Amino acid sequence: MFAEFLKKLVQPNPPRLADVDARLALAALLVRVARADGQYDPAEIEKIETVLKDRYGLPPAEATALRTQAETLEEEAPDTVRFTRAIKDAVPYEDRESVIEGLWAVVLADGTRDHDEDTLLRLVANLLGVNDRDSALARQRVEAKQS
Repeated sequence: MFAEFLKKLVQPNPPRLADVDARLALAALLVRVARADGQYDPAEIEKIETVLKDRYGLPPAEATALRTQAETLEEEAPDTVRFTRAIKDAVPYEDRESVIEGLWAVVLADGTRDHDEDTLLRLVANLLGVNDRDSALARQRVEAKQS
């Protein structure tokens, strides 16, 4: 279903993604990070939908549909390194930086910082070109909102 999209995404010099494709790719990253610990909790699913609603101004049904598509894409997507690097090349920095905040929101949705999720998020942030400091600041903003 997503073969053509993924083929375009992982070519040597991917074109900048259309908004709808960028949404899908970034939503798939949210799903990948949520699944990193081997559990995909209802709290994480709800947080992914909240991030998508807030980030893109989507009504609940559209956020759910996007998350569902992202789950399928995440399963079909190549390894995290290639997938994330392709997104970095195709998505502007300011979008990548704000995605890190969304990723932290998903990681922290279940109330714990799992080692596997934490490790994957560090890798994803680095591959997206977001430095450790900006990632830590994004995490702190999410933690402050949750308090």
